[in-house]
Amino acid sequence: MRRLPLAEPGEPDSRSAARYLIWIARQQFSLIAGGVCFGVLWMVSQALVPAAIGAGVDALARGDKSRLGWAAAAVLGLGAATAFSGIMRHRFAVSNFLSAGFRTMQVTVRQAARLGAALQRRVATGEVVSIGTSDFDQVGLAMDITARGSGSVVAIVVVSVLLLRVSVPLGLVVVLGVPVLVAVVGVLLRPLHHRRRDQRQLAGELTGRAADIVAGLRVLRGVGGEAAFSARYRTESQRVRFAGVRVARVESMLEAAQILLPGCFVALVTWLGARFAVAGRISPGELVAFYAYAAFLISPLRTLTEFADKVTRGLVSARRVVDVLRLEPDFEHDPAAAALEPGDLEDPDSGLFVKAGVLTAVAAVRPEDAAGIADRLALLAPGSAARLCGVPLREMRLEEVRRHIVLADNDGRLFRGALREELGDGATLDAAAAGDIVDALPDGLDTEIAERGRDFSGGQQQRLRLARALALDPPVLVLVEPTSAVDAHTEARIADRLPPARAGRTTVVCTTSPLLLDRADTVAFVGADGRVAATGPHRVLLDGCPEYASIVNRGED
Repeated sequence: MRRLPLAEPGEPDSRSAARYLIWIARQQFSLIAGGVCFGVLWMVSQALVPAAIGAGVDALARGDKSRLGWAAAAVLGLGAATAFSGIMRHRFAVSNFLSAGFRTMQVTVRQAARLGAALQRRVATGEVVSIGTSDFDQVGLAMDITARGSGSVVAIVVVSVLLLRVSVPLGLVVVLGVPVLVAVVGVLLRPLHHRRRDQRQLAGELTGRAADIVAGLRVLRGVGGEAAFSARYRTESQRVRFAGVRVARVESMLEAAQILLPGCFVALVTWLGARFAVAGRISPGELVAFYAYAAFLISPLRTLTEFADKVTRGLVSARRVVDVLRLEPDFEHDPAAAALEPGDLEDPDSGLFVKAGVLTAVAAVRPEDAAGIADRLALLAPGSAARLCGVPLREMRLEEVRRHIVLADNDGRLFRGALREELGDGATLDAAAAGDIVDALPDGLDTEIAERGRDFSGGQQQRLRLARALALDPPVLVLVEPTSAVDAHTEARIADRLPPARAGRTTVVCTTSPLLLDRADTVAFVGADGRVAATGPHRVLLDGCPEYASIVNRGED
Protein backbone atom coordinates (compact mmCIF):
# COMPACT_ATOMS: atom_id res chain seq x y z
CA MET A 1 0.00 0.00 0.00
CA ARG A 2 1.25 3.48 -0.86
CA ARG A 3 2.24 5.46 2.22
CA LEU A 4 0.74 8.95 2.54
CA PRO A 5 1.66 11.73 3.00
CA LEU A 6 4.72 11.73 0.79
CA ALA A 7 8.16 12.30 2.28
CA GLU A 8 8.93 15.33 0.08
CA PRO A 9 6.07 17.33 -1.47
CA GLY A 10 8.27 19.30 -3.87
CA GLU A 11 8.36 23.01 -4.66
CA PRO A 12 4.88 24.26 -5.62
CA ASP A 13 4.07 26.57 -8.51
CA SER A 14 2.28 29.47 -6.80
CA ARG A 15 1.94 31.80 -9.78
CA SER A 16 -1.79 31.09 -10.07
CA ALA A 17 -4.45 28.69 -8.90
CA ALA A 18 -4.49 26.89 -12.25
CA ARG A 19 -0.72 26.51 -12.26
CA TYR A 20 -0.86 25.11 -8.74
CA LEU A 21 -3.34 22.41 -9.78
CA ILE A 22 -1.19 21.62 -12.83
CA TRP A 23 1.83 21.32 -10.52
CA ILE A 24 -0.11 18.90 -8.31
CA ALA A 25 -0.99 16.85 -11.39
CA ARG A 26 2.64 16.74 -12.51
CA GLN A 27 3.86 15.67 -9.09
CA GLN A 28 1.54 12.65 -9.10
CA PHE A 29 1.56 12.04 -12.84
CA SER A 30 1.91 8.27 -12.54
CA LEU A 31 -1.15 8.08 -10.28
CA ILE A 32 -3.20 10.28 -12.57
CA ALA A 33 -2.05 8.39 -15.67
CA GLY A 34 -3.03 5.10 -14.06
CA GLY A 35 -6.41 6.49 -13.06
CA VAL A 36 -7.00 7.86 -16.56
CA CYS A 37 -6.11 4.55 -18.20
CA PHE A 38 -8.46 2.56 -16.01
CA GLY A 39 -11.08 5.31 -16.24
CA VAL A 40 -11.00 5.13 -20.04
CA LEU A 41 -11.14 1.31 -19.99
CA TRP A 42 -14.05 1.45 -17.50
CA MET A 43 -16.08 3.87 -19.61
CA VAL A 44 -15.26 2.37 -23.02
CA SER A 45 -16.10 -1.15 -21.88
CA GLN A 46 -19.53 0.17 -20.84
CA ALA A 47 -19.87 2.08 -24.13
CA LEU A 48 -19.32 -1.12 -26.16
CA VAL A 49 -21.97 -3.14 -24.31
CA PRO A 50 -24.89 -1.64 -26.35
CA ALA A 51 -23.13 -2.61 -29.58
CA ALA A 52 -22.70 -6.20 -28.36
CA ILE A 53 -26.33 -6.36 -27.22
CA GLY A 54 -27.54 -4.94 -30.58
CA ALA A 55 -25.46 -7.53 -32.44
CA GLY A 56 -26.99 -10.25 -30.27
CA VAL A 57 -30.54 -9.04 -31.00
CA ASP A 58 -29.88 -9.07 -34.75
CA ALA A 59 -28.30 -12.53 -34.49
CA LEU A 60 -31.32 -13.78 -32.57
CA ALA A 61 -33.69 -12.30 -35.18
CA ARG A 62 -31.79 -14.13 -37.93
CA GLY A 63 -31.44 -17.33 -35.95
CA ASP A 64 -27.63 -17.16 -36.09
CA LYS A 65 -26.60 -19.08 -32.96
CA SER A 66 -22.89 -18.67 -33.60
CA ARG A 67 -23.07 -14.87 -33.74
CA LEU A 68 -25.41 -14.89 -30.77
CA GLY A 69 -22.80 -16.86 -28.78
CA TRP A 70 -20.06 -14.45 -29.75
CA ALA A 71 -22.29 -11.51 -28.76
CA ALA A 72 -23.03 -13.13 -25.38
CA ALA A 73 -19.32 -13.75 -24.82
CA ALA A 74 -18.59 -10.13 -25.72
CA VAL A 75 -21.15 -8.90 -23.18
CA LEU A 76 -19.62 -11.19 -20.54
CA GLY A 77 -16.09 -10.05 -21.34
CA LEU A 78 -17.06 -6.39 -21.34
CA GLY A 79 -18.79 -6.87 -17.98
CA ALA A 80 -15.66 -8.45 -16.50
CA ALA A 81 -13.52 -5.63 -17.93
CA THR A 82 -15.92 -3.07 -16.49
CA ALA A 83 -15.78 -4.68 -13.03
CA PHE A 84 -11.99 -4.96 -12.95
CA SER A 85 -11.31 -1.50 -14.39
CA GLY A 86 -13.93 0.02 -12.07
CA ILE A 87 -12.13 -1.36 -9.02
CA MET A 88 -8.74 -0.18 -10.22
CA ARG A 89 -10.08 3.21 -11.30
CA HIS A 90 -11.52 3.76 -7.85
CA ARG A 91 -8.24 2.77 -6.16
CA PHE A 92 -6.29 5.23 -8.30
CA ALA A 93 -8.94 7.92 -7.78
CA VAL A 94 -8.71 7.60 -3.98
CA SER A 95 -4.91 7.68 -4.16
CA ASN A 96 -5.09 10.81 -6.31
CA PHE A 97 -7.50 12.42 -3.87
CA LEU A 98 -5.37 11.68 -0.81
CA SER A 99 -2.05 12.50 -2.49
CA ALA A 100 -3.28 15.90 -3.71
CA GLY A 101 -4.86 16.74 -0.36
CA PHE A 102 -1.87 15.70 1.72
CA ARG A 103 0.56 17.39 -0.65
CA THR A 104 -1.43 20.60 -0.22
CA MET A 105 -1.30 20.19 3.55
CA GLN A 106 2.44 19.53 3.48
CA VAL A 107 3.33 22.59 1.42
CA THR A 108 1.00 24.73 3.56
CA VAL A 109 2.50 23.49 6.84
CA ARG A 110 6.01 23.93 5.44
CA GLN A 111 5.14 27.48 4.43
CA ALA A 112 3.66 28.14 7.87
CA ALA A 113 6.93 27.00 9.46
CA ARG A 114 8.87 29.17 7.00
CA LEU A 115 6.79 32.24 7.80
CA GLY A 116 7.16 31.69 11.53
CA ALA A 117 5.90 34.60 13.61
CA ALA A 118 4.86 36.45 10.44
CA LEU A 119 2.07 33.93 9.81
CA GLN A 120 -0.28 35.28 12.49
CA ARG A 121 0.19 38.84 11.28
CA ARG A 122 -0.54 38.06 7.62
CA VAL A 123 -3.03 35.20 7.55
CA ALA A 124 -6.19 34.80 9.59
CA THR A 125 -6.38 31.65 11.69
CA GLY A 126 -9.56 30.65 9.90
CA GLU A 127 -7.80 30.67 6.53
CA VAL A 128 -5.19 28.17 7.68
CA VAL A 129 -7.84 25.99 9.32
CA SER A 130 -9.97 26.02 6.17
CA ILE A 131 -7.01 24.87 4.05
CA GLY A 132 -6.72 21.82 6.28
CA THR A 133 -10.45 21.05 6.06
CA SER A 134 -12.49 22.17 3.05
CA ASP A 135 -9.60 23.04 0.71
CA PHE A 136 -7.98 19.65 1.36
CA ASP A 137 -11.12 17.99 -0.02
CA GLN A 138 -11.65 20.30 -2.98
CA VAL A 139 -8.08 20.09 -4.29
CA GLY A 140 -8.18 16.32 -3.85
CA LEU A 141 -11.51 16.00 -5.66
CA ALA A 142 -10.17 18.05 -8.58
CA MET A 143 -7.54 15.31 -9.05
CA ASP A 144 -9.99 12.50 -8.27
CA ILE A 145 -12.35 13.45 -11.12
CA THR A 146 -9.61 13.28 -13.77
CA ALA A 147 -10.05 9.52 -14.18
CA ARG A 148 -13.80 9.58 -14.77
CA GLY A 149 -13.63 12.83 -16.74
CA SER A 150 -11.08 11.44 -19.21
CA GLY A 151 -13.04 8.21 -19.51
CA SER A 152 -16.21 10.16 -20.25
CA VAL A 153 -14.58 12.13 -23.07
CA VAL A 154 -13.21 8.99 -24.71
CA ALA A 155 -16.52 7.14 -24.24
CA ILE A 156 -18.45 9.95 -25.96
CA VAL A 157 -15.98 9.84 -28.87
CA VAL A 158 -16.36 6.05 -29.13
CA VAL A 159 -20.17 6.27 -29.07
CA SER A 160 -20.11 9.02 -31.69
CA VAL A 161 -17.94 6.90 -34.02
CA LEU A 162 -20.19 3.88 -33.56
CA LEU A 163 -23.30 5.93 -34.30
CA LEU A 164 -21.71 7.58 -37.33
CA ARG A 165 -20.85 4.16 -38.77
CA VAL A 166 -24.51 3.08 -38.55
CA SER A 167 -26.28 6.38 -39.16
CA VAL A 168 -24.62 9.65 -40.03
CA PRO A 169 -27.58 11.81 -38.88
CA LEU A 170 -27.67 10.14 -35.44
CA GLY A 171 -23.91 10.38 -35.12
CA LEU A 172 -24.01 14.06 -35.98
CA VAL A 173 -26.69 14.62 -33.32
CA VAL A 174 -24.26 13.28 -30.73
CA VAL A 175 -21.18 15.00 -32.14
CA LEU A 176 -22.90 18.38 -32.30
CA GLY A 177 -25.15 17.98 -29.27
CA VAL A 178 -22.47 17.23 -26.67
CA PRO A 179 -20.54 20.52 -27.19
CA VAL A 180 -23.85 22.41 -26.98
CA LEU A 181 -24.65 20.77 -23.64
CA VAL A 182 -21.18 21.52 -22.30
CA ALA A 183 -21.44 25.16 -23.43
CA VAL A 184 -24.81 25.59 -21.69
CA VAL A 185 -23.36 24.21 -18.46
CA GLY A 186 -20.30 26.44 -18.86
CA VAL A 187 -22.54 29.51 -18.75
CA LEU A 188 -23.42 28.60 -15.16
CA LEU A 189 -19.87 27.88 -14.03
CA ARG A 190 -18.52 31.44 -14.10
CA PRO A 191 -21.06 32.94 -11.65
CA LEU A 192 -20.74 29.79 -9.57
CA HIS A 193 -16.98 30.27 -9.37
CA HIS A 194 -17.29 33.87 -8.15
CA ARG A 195 -19.97 33.09 -5.60
CA ARG A 196 -18.02 30.15 -4.21
CA ARG A 197 -14.93 32.31 -3.88
CA ASP A 198 -16.86 34.92 -1.89
CA GLN A 199 -18.42 32.26 0.32
CA ARG A 200 -15.03 30.65 0.89
CA GLN A 201 -13.55 33.94 2.07
CA LEU A 202 -16.45 34.65 4.42
CA ALA A 203 -16.34 31.11 5.80
CA GLY A 204 -12.62 31.45 6.52
CA GLU A 205 -13.19 34.71 8.40
CA LEU A 206 -16.00 33.11 10.39
CA THR A 207 -13.79 30.16 11.32
CA GLY A 208 -11.17 32.58 12.58
CA ARG A 209 -13.81 34.40 14.63
CA ALA A 210 -14.92 31.12 16.18
CA ALA A 211 -11.31 30.19 17.02
CA ASP A 212 -10.80 33.57 18.72
CA ILE A 213 -13.98 33.16 20.77
CA VAL A 214 -13.06 29.65 21.90
CA ALA A 215 -9.50 30.70 22.80
CA GLY A 216 -10.69 33.76 24.74
CA LEU A 217 -13.87 32.31 26.26
CA ARG A 218 -12.59 32.60 29.81
CA VAL A 219 -11.65 36.24 29.29
CA LEU A 220 -15.00 36.98 27.65
CA ARG A 221 -16.85 35.53 30.61
CA GLY A 222 -14.72 37.53 32.99
CA VAL A 223 -15.55 40.85 31.33
CA GLY A 224 -19.15 39.95 30.45
CA GLY A 225 -18.49 40.08 26.73
CA GLU A 226 -20.11 36.78 25.73
CA ALA A 227 -23.34 38.38 24.55
CA ALA A 228 -21.59 40.98 22.40
CA PHE A 229 -19.32 38.47 20.71
CA SER A 230 -22.17 36.00 20.25
CA ALA A 231 -24.19 38.70 18.50
CA ARG A 232 -21.25 39.53 16.27
CA TYR A 233 -20.77 35.86 15.43
CA ARG A 234 -24.45 35.48 14.60
CA THR A 235 -24.27 38.48 12.27
CA GLU A 236 -21.23 37.12 10.45
CA SER A 237 -22.67 33.61 10.28
CA GLN A 238 -25.76 35.04 8.59
CA ARG A 239 -23.52 36.63 5.96
CA VAL A 240 -21.98 33.21 5.33
CA ARG A 241 -25.47 31.69 5.16
CA PHE A 242 -26.65 34.26 2.63
CA ALA A 243 -23.51 33.65 0.57
CA GLY A 244 -24.22 29.92 0.75
CA VAL A 245 -27.77 30.48 -0.46
CA ARG A 246 -26.45 32.47 -3.42
CA VAL A 247 -24.13 29.58 -4.26
CA ALA A 248 -26.97 27.09 -3.82
CA ARG A 249 -29.13 28.96 -6.31
CA VAL A 250 -26.58 28.53 -9.07
CA GLU A 251 -25.79 24.97 -7.95
CA SER A 252 -29.49 24.06 -8.12
CA MET A 253 -29.64 25.37 -11.68
CA LEU A 254 -26.51 23.37 -12.50
CA GLU A 255 -27.98 20.22 -10.97
CA ALA A 256 -31.21 20.74 -12.89
CA ALA A 257 -29.25 21.23 -16.11
CA GLN A 258 -27.36 17.99 -15.43
CA ILE A 259 -30.69 16.11 -15.39
CA LEU A 260 -32.77 18.06 -17.90
CA LEU A 261 -30.29 18.55 -20.74
CA PRO A 262 -28.97 14.96 -20.93
CA GLY A 263 -32.57 13.73 -20.56
CA CYS A 264 -33.75 15.81 -23.50
CA PHE A 265 -30.73 14.70 -25.44
CA VAL A 266 -31.53 11.03 -24.76
CA ALA A 267 -35.16 11.56 -25.75
CA LEU A 268 -34.07 13.17 -29.02
CA VAL A 269 -31.66 10.34 -29.91
CA THR A 270 -34.28 7.70 -29.01
CA TRP A 271 -36.98 9.43 -31.07
CA LEU A 272 -34.73 9.72 -34.11
CA GLY A 273 -33.65 6.11 -33.75
CA ALA A 274 -37.25 4.92 -33.58
CA ARG A 275 -38.15 6.86 -36.73
CA PHE A 276 -35.18 5.38 -38.57
CA ALA A 277 -36.16 1.88 -37.46
CA VAL A 278 -39.76 2.34 -38.65
CA ALA A 279 -38.44 3.61 -41.97
CA GLY A 280 -36.21 0.54 -42.24
CA ARG A 281 -33.01 2.53 -42.23
CA ILE A 282 -31.67 0.65 -39.19
CA SER A 283 -32.23 -2.87 -37.89
CA PRO A 284 -34.09 -3.78 -34.65
CA GLY A 285 -30.78 -4.61 -33.02
CA GLU A 286 -29.37 -1.26 -33.99
CA LEU A 287 -32.47 0.41 -32.55
CA VAL A 288 -31.88 -1.38 -29.24
CA ALA A 289 -28.24 -0.31 -29.38
CA PHE A 290 -29.22 3.30 -30.10
CA TYR A 291 -31.54 3.37 -27.11
CA ALA A 292 -28.83 1.83 -24.91
CA TYR A 293 -26.32 4.37 -26.21
CA ALA A 294 -28.72 7.19 -25.40
CA ALA A 295 -29.26 5.86 -21.88
CA PHE A 296 -25.52 5.31 -21.41
CA LEU A 297 -24.66 8.83 -22.54
CA ILE A 298 -26.39 10.27 -19.47
CA SER A 299 -23.51 9.04 -17.30
CA PRO A 300 -20.55 10.56 -19.22
CA LEU A 301 -22.47 13.78 -19.85
CA ARG A 302 -23.20 14.19 -16.15
CA THR A 303 -19.60 13.30 -15.38
CA LEU A 304 -18.41 16.10 -17.66
CA THR A 305 -20.54 18.65 -15.81
CA GLU A 306 -19.33 17.18 -12.51
CA PHE A 307 -15.77 17.49 -13.81
CA ALA A 308 -16.29 21.18 -14.58
CA ASP A 309 -17.90 21.70 -11.17
CA LYS A 310 -15.11 20.01 -9.18
CA VAL A 311 -12.36 21.73 -11.12
CA THR A 312 -14.09 25.04 -10.39
CA ARG A 313 -14.18 24.19 -6.69
CA GLY A 314 -10.54 23.13 -6.87
CA LEU A 315 -9.54 26.44 -8.44
CA VAL A 316 -11.29 28.38 -5.67
CA SER A 317 -9.50 26.37 -2.99
CA ALA A 318 -6.18 26.46 -4.85
CA ARG A 319 -6.42 30.24 -4.96
CA ARG A 320 -6.52 30.34 -1.16
CA VAL A 321 -3.57 27.98 -0.93
CA VAL A 322 -1.61 30.08 -3.43
CA ASP A 323 -2.34 33.22 -1.41
CA VAL A 324 -0.58 31.63 1.55
CA LEU A 325 2.28 30.23 -0.51
CA ARG A 326 3.02 33.66 -2.00
CA LEU A 327 3.68 35.23 1.39
CA GLU A 328 7.29 35.97 2.20
CA PRO A 329 8.79 35.59 5.69
CA ASP A 330 10.23 38.51 7.56
CA PHE A 331 13.68 36.93 7.34
CA GLU A 332 14.99 34.69 4.59
CA HIS A 333 17.40 31.86 5.28
CA ASP A 334 20.76 32.61 3.69
CA PRO A 335 23.20 29.64 3.78
CA ALA A 336 26.05 32.02 2.92
CA ALA A 337 25.36 34.27 5.93
CA ALA A 338 27.85 34.61 8.76
CA ALA A 339 28.05 31.81 11.31
CA LEU A 340 26.83 32.59 14.80
CA GLU A 341 29.34 33.13 17.60
CA PRO A 342 28.09 33.17 21.23
CA GLY A 343 28.62 36.36 23.15
CA ASP A 344 26.97 39.53 24.45
CA LEU A 345 23.58 40.47 23.08
CA GLU A 346 22.29 44.00 22.52
CA ASP A 347 19.23 45.82 21.23
CA PRO A 348 20.20 49.25 19.81
CA ASP A 349 16.56 50.35 19.56
CA SER A 350 16.17 50.31 23.34
CA GLY A 351 19.81 50.56 24.39
CA LEU A 352 19.65 47.21 26.19
CA PHE A 353 22.92 45.34 26.68
CA VAL A 354 22.80 41.72 27.83
CA LYS A 355 26.06 40.28 29.10
CA ALA A 356 26.67 36.67 28.12
CA GLY A 357 26.16 34.03 30.79
CA VAL A 358 24.11 36.10 33.24
CA LEU A 359 20.45 36.51 34.10
CA THR A 360 19.21 39.93 33.01
CA ALA A 361 15.76 41.21 33.93
CA VAL A 362 13.93 43.84 31.89
CA ALA A 363 11.33 45.92 33.72
CA ALA A 364 9.41 48.35 31.53
CA VAL A 365 6.90 51.10 32.29
CA ARG A 366 4.86 49.84 29.33
CA PRO A 367 4.56 46.04 28.94
CA GLU A 368 4.47 46.35 25.14
CA ASP A 369 7.97 47.85 25.20
CA ALA A 370 9.31 44.79 27.02
CA ALA A 371 7.52 42.50 24.56
CA GLY A 372 9.00 44.45 21.65
CA ILE A 373 12.51 44.09 23.08
CA ALA A 374 11.97 40.33 23.45
CA ASP A 375 10.82 40.05 19.82
CA ARG A 376 13.82 41.99 18.57
CA LEU A 377 16.30 39.96 20.63
CA ALA A 378 14.83 36.74 19.22
CA LEU A 379 14.80 38.16 15.65
CA LEU A 380 11.01 37.90 15.41
CA ALA A 381 10.34 41.58 14.75
CA PRO A 382 10.76 42.60 11.07
CA GLY A 383 12.78 45.72 11.91
CA SER A 384 15.06 44.09 14.47
CA ALA A 385 18.54 45.60 14.70
CA ALA A 386 19.65 43.29 17.54
CA ARG A 387 23.31 42.31 17.54
CA LEU A 388 25.30 39.38 18.89
CA CYS A 389 28.98 40.07 19.49
CA GLY A 390 28.47 43.29 17.55
CA VAL A 391 27.17 41.48 14.45
CA PRO A 392 23.52 42.08 13.45
CA LEU A 393 21.40 38.96 13.86
CA ARG A 394 19.89 39.61 10.43
CA GLU A 395 23.31 38.93 8.88
CA MET A 396 23.65 35.54 10.57
CA ARG A 397 22.32 32.17 9.50
CA LEU A 398 18.67 32.14 10.46
CA GLU A 399 18.56 28.48 11.47
CA GLU A 400 21.48 29.04 13.86
CA VAL A 401 19.80 32.10 15.35
CA ARG A 402 16.63 30.05 15.95
CA ARG A 403 18.61 27.32 17.69
CA HIS A 404 20.70 29.77 19.69
CA ILE A 405 17.96 32.17 20.87
CA VAL A 406 14.58 30.91 22.11
CA LEU A 407 11.68 33.17 23.04
CA ALA A 408 9.01 31.84 25.41
CA ASP A 409 6.00 34.09 25.97
CA ASN A 410 2.42 33.60 27.07
CA ASP A 411 1.13 33.38 23.50
CA GLY A 412 2.70 29.93 23.19
CA ARG A 413 0.50 26.84 23.32
CA LEU A 414 0.97 23.27 24.44
CA PHE A 415 0.60 20.79 21.61
CA ARG A 416 -1.77 17.87 21.58
CA GLY A 417 -0.15 14.51 22.36
CA ALA A 418 1.90 12.90 25.10
CA LEU A 419 3.34 15.39 27.57
CA ARG A 420 6.67 13.61 27.28
CA GLU A 421 6.93 14.89 23.71
CA GLU A 422 6.90 18.43 25.12
CA LEU A 423 9.10 17.97 28.19
CA GLY A 424 11.40 15.05 27.43
CA ASP A 425 12.36 13.23 30.62
CA GLY A 426 10.86 16.01 32.78
CA ALA A 427 14.18 17.08 34.30
CA THR A 428 13.14 20.76 34.19
CA LEU A 429 9.79 20.29 35.95
CA ASP A 430 11.27 21.14 39.33
CA ALA A 431 12.81 24.41 38.08
CA ALA A 432 9.41 25.43 36.69
CA ALA A 433 7.61 24.32 39.88
CA ALA A 434 5.52 22.02 37.70
CA GLY A 435 6.29 18.65 39.26
CA ASP A 436 2.98 18.53 41.11
CA ILE A 437 1.10 18.93 37.82
CA VAL A 438 2.67 15.81 36.31
CA ASP A 439 2.36 13.85 39.56
CA ALA A 440 -1.40 14.40 39.50
CA LEU A 441 -1.77 13.04 35.95
CA PRO A 442 -2.91 9.41 35.57
CA ASP A 443 0.02 8.38 33.33
CA GLY A 444 2.54 11.02 34.33
CA LEU A 445 4.56 12.29 31.38
CA ASP A 446 2.91 9.72 29.12
CA THR A 447 -0.51 11.32 29.62
CA GLU A 448 -2.15 12.52 26.40
CA ILE A 449 -2.97 16.21 26.69
CA ALA A 450 -5.78 17.94 24.81
CA GLU A 451 -5.35 20.55 22.09
CA ARG A 452 -3.67 23.71 23.39
CA GLY A 453 -3.48 22.05 26.82
CA ARG A 454 -7.03 23.17 27.58
CA ASP A 455 -7.33 20.57 30.36
CA PHE A 456 -4.88 22.61 32.43
CA SER A 457 -5.55 25.91 34.17
CA GLY A 458 -3.82 29.09 33.00
CA GLY A 459 -1.20 28.85 35.73
CA GLN A 460 -0.51 25.19 35.01
CA GLN A 461 -0.10 25.88 31.31
CA GLN A 462 2.34 28.69 32.09
CA ARG A 463 4.48 26.45 34.27
CA LEU A 464 4.50 23.65 31.70
CA ARG A 465 5.48 26.12 28.98
CA LEU A 466 8.35 27.32 31.17
CA ALA A 467 9.45 23.72 31.73
CA ARG A 468 9.37 23.14 27.97
CA ALA A 469 11.50 26.23 27.31
CA LEU A 470 14.03 25.18 29.96
CA ALA A 471 14.15 21.65 28.50
CA LEU A 472 15.42 23.09 25.22
CA ASP A 473 18.40 24.49 27.15
CA PRO A 474 19.25 27.13 24.51
CA PRO A 475 22.36 29.34 24.89
CA VAL A 476 20.03 32.37 25.09
CA LEU A 477 16.55 32.13 26.62
CA VAL A 478 14.17 35.09 26.54
CA LEU A 479 11.18 34.82 28.88
CA VAL A 480 8.22 37.21 28.88
CA GLU A 481 6.26 37.40 32.15
CA PRO A 482 6.85 33.72 33.01
CA THR A 483 5.00 33.95 36.37
CA SER A 484 2.08 36.27 35.58
CA ALA A 485 -0.56 33.52 36.06
CA VAL A 486 0.77 31.75 39.17
CA ASP A 487 0.27 32.44 42.86
CA ALA A 488 2.87 34.15 45.05
CA HIS A 489 4.11 30.91 46.63
CA THR A 490 4.70 29.25 43.25
CA GLU A 491 6.27 32.44 41.92
CA ALA A 492 8.76 32.42 44.82
CA ARG A 493 9.76 28.82 44.05
CA ILE A 494 10.30 29.62 40.38
CA ALA A 495 12.34 32.71 41.26
CA ASP A 496 14.60 30.61 43.50
CA ARG A 497 15.05 27.74 41.03
CA LEU A 498 15.37 29.59 37.72
CA PRO A 499 18.89 31.07 38.24
CA PRO A 500 20.51 27.71 39.14
CA ALA A 501 18.71 26.02 36.22
CA ARG A 502 20.20 28.59 33.83
CA ALA A 503 23.62 28.94 35.42
CA GLY A 504 26.25 29.81 32.83
CA ARG A 505 23.62 30.52 30.17
CA THR A 506 22.33 33.87 28.97
CA THR A 507 18.80 34.52 30.21
CA VAL A 508 16.58 37.57 29.69
CA VAL A 509 13.40 37.84 31.75
CA CYS A 510 10.90 40.57 30.90
CA THR A 511 8.95 41.05 34.12
CA THR A 512 7.91 43.45 36.89
CA SER A 513 7.77 40.68 39.53
CA PRO A 514 9.84 41.80 42.55
CA LEU A 515 10.77 38.18 43.28
CA LEU A 516 12.24 37.58 39.83
CA LEU A 517 13.85 41.02 39.71
CA ASP A 518 15.55 40.38 43.06
CA ARG A 519 17.09 37.11 41.77
CA ALA A 520 18.42 38.65 38.54
CA ASP A 521 22.13 39.44 38.23
CA THR A 522 21.23 42.81 36.73
CA VAL A 523 18.04 44.72 35.93
CA ALA A 524 17.46 47.05 32.98
CA PHE A 525 14.70 49.59 33.59
CA VAL A 526 12.94 50.74 30.39
CA GLY A 527 11.26 54.12 30.64
CA ALA A 528 8.10 55.40 28.99
CA ASP A 529 10.10 56.33 25.86
CA GLY A 530 11.05 52.69 25.27
CA ARG A 531 14.73 53.26 26.11
CA VAL A 532 16.78 51.83 28.96
CA ALA A 533 16.78 54.50 31.63
CA ALA A 534 18.79 52.74 34.35
CA THR A 535 20.63 49.46 34.99
CA GLY A 536 21.90 47.75 38.10
CA PRO A 537 20.91 45.32 40.84
CA HIS A 538 17.26 45.32 41.88
CA ARG A 539 17.79 46.78 45.34
CA VAL A 540 20.08 49.51 44.08
CA LEU A 541 17.45 50.61 41.55
CA LEU A 542 14.76 50.56 44.24
CA ASP A 543 16.75 53.07 46.24
CA GLY A 544 18.08 55.20 43.42
CA CYS A 545 15.31 55.23 40.76
CA PRO A 546 11.89 56.42 42.02
CA GLU A 547 10.15 55.58 38.73
CA TYR A 548 11.46 52.02 38.89
CA ALA A 549 10.40 51.71 42.52
CA SER A 550 6.92 52.91 41.58
CA ILE A 551 6.58 50.24 38.88
CA VAL A 552 7.85 47.44 41.12
CA ASN A 553 5.81 48.44 44.16
CA ARG A 554 2.68 48.52 42.02
CA GLY A 555 3.57 45.02 41.00
CA GLU A 556 3.78 43.97 44.64
CA ASP A 557 0.32 45.35 45.31
